[in-house]
Amino acid sequence: MTKPSAQSGGEMIRRDFLKAAPLAAGLVAQRMAAAPAAAAGRNLIEALDYQGVRLGESRWRQQVETAREFYLGLPDDDILQGFRAAAGLPAPGKPLGGWCKENSSSVFGQWLSGMARLYRATGDTTIRDKAARLLTEWARTVKPDGDCRMRHYAFDKLVCGLVDMKRYTGHPDAVELLERTTGWARRTLEHENMVVLPAHNTMYYGLPQEWYTLSENLYRAYQLTGNPDFKTFAEVWRYSGYWGKFANTSAPADAQGVHAYSHVNTFSSAAMTYAVTGDPVYLRIVTNAYDYLQNTQCYATGGYGPNERFMSPDGSLGKALETRSDTFETLCGSWAGFKLSRYLMQFTGEARYGDWIERLLYNGVGASLPLRPAGRNFYYSDYRISGGMKVDYWDNFTCCSGTYIQNMADYHNLIYYKDASSLYVNLYVPSEVTWSRPEGDVRLVQETGYPETEMSTLTVEPSQTAEFALKLRVPAWSRDMSLKVNGADAGVPSKPGEWAAIRRTWKSGDRVEVRIPLRLRTEAVDRQHPDLVAVVRGPVVLVLDYNYHDPAFELPKTDAELNQWLVPEDKATVFRVQRPDGRPVRLKFRPFYELAEDFPYLMYFDRKAGPYALW
Repeated sequence: MTKPSAQSGGEMIRRDFLKAAPLAAGLVAQRMAAAPAAAAGRNLIEALDYQGVRLGESRWRQQVETAREFYLGLPDDDILQGFRAAAGLPAPGKPLGGWCKENSSSVFGQWLSGMARLYRATGDTTIRDKAARLLTEWARTVKPDGDCRMRHYAFDKLVCGLVDMKRYTGHPDAVELLERTTGWARRTLEHENMVVLPAHNTMYYGLPQEWYTLSENLYRAYQLTGNPDFKTFAEVWRYSGYWGKFANTSAPADAQGVHAYSHVNTFSSAAMTYAVTGDPVYLRIVTNAYDYLQNTQCYATGGYGPNERFMSPDGSLGKALETRSDTFETLCGSWAGFKLSRYLMQFTGEARYGDWIERLLYNGVGASLPLRPAGRNFYYSDYRISGGMKVDYWDNFTCCSGTYIQNMADYHNLIYYKDASSLYVNLYVPSEVTWSRPEGDVRLVQETGYPETEMSTLTVEPSQTAEFALKLRVPAWSRDMSLKVNGADAGVPSKPGEWAAIRRTWKSGDRVEVRIPLRLRTEAVDRQHPDLVAVVRGPVVLVLDYNYHDPAFELPKTDAELNQWLVPEDKATVFRVQRPDGRPVRLKFRPFYELAEDFPYLMYFDRKAGPYALW
């Protein structure tokens, strides 16, 4: 029989997949019954695991839908061409180019992962079927001994994709491929020479490349299957030499210089080590690492890593704004930040970890340019004090084209959390959630214009009258957040950085009104540069239009003056500058996420620098 191509055989593969999925899921469930329910046992609260959440109409849903169309539009044969050619199989299509000029191994696992998670989140069978076709066709290129022709970097992403294809789509071949390729990797991949040299221009991400991120997904494979070989192999890649710096402090003396994105990502491996082992040392490590990042590495946007490095906590973060246009590896960096924050929020139940998620949503991946034809993608955000612009990376199909779709799926998994007796609202995003409980489902609909407006209204619709707590995150930056239930003051404290809890017996149609005042303020880049500041409204960084020459512009000296100087336009997000002395200023402030490609802006301002003359 003629082997169907990835395009022409799609319907056959889909039918076979749908028939086999229930049986395969049952077999894996039997193995999982014997596996430790470690992750759930360590968590105080749980994300919804990409299920039961729908995004309402918003720029964030539009971003997801645009990304979906991009990935669906990539020809299967082009994605698979390099794999098939290396296996000596007919290889129709053409190479994708850029970082995928030989094959798509650097992003293939992430694309499978993102498609699987997006299917779980949205029920989109078209994206699921594409992922199923790709996996089935790719499997034909794997040698009988499991040789998938990948090294550490790509293999890590493959494990993630295979785990997610089983977990979220029930693909019948995913576990067998996972076990076979991991067996080959255990026999073949180097376990020695694990070098990270912060001072070196290429080895700051380690050799073999980014080996220290492997534990996370191997532990996830162990949790999925109960196969102890995954756990044993995960232990090989523990990064004790670096993780140990954070065991007892959030201010280690020598943690700088390493590759930023992958070293945030490695703390997700430490988090999964805690999830599996229960050793409290690893929880301390990830908690301290988070605080280290927030205290010394993050800009007002939540971005980090100029020149893709952790900075020395001596003012280097601010100093980098003088020269570095590669301020934040945006798409990969957002993905790593989302994961670390979610692990910590689940482990501890603390609301404060939602603040980084919120900043990255609005100012990180949510402010990025869309993917373009031929795999052009946004990579670096530019925060330079002399001004920046949003531009695509100079090469195609980079690592950020891999994490982009995972970020899009994650939008659905960051808004709500749950425990046995409470539903948690982490983000104020137009959406709805169905919380499944033994006592009956609870549907909650969130309508909001936040962060452009101050109000969010949540309508509670239990299937029957139900008592539970609705807990709402109070942003750490906020002041005077207020809550009403059915028009009356809820009478609960709203302490910044914590949950505001409303416990009552809910009936269908009950409405909660949340008001979060969105005052303008400035945030200094670091302690050493108190006058080098960004303008922030709520969680959103505002930037100054730089399309007019106005070297006489000066930022006011206090936040009180800032709120007087910036006057909202008809569009709620745009603020014109109205100086008290009446001097005309043509420039306007607007959210970083609103700016299109090639539009010049200023994000950081030096209050000590006076006006200067150009003519």
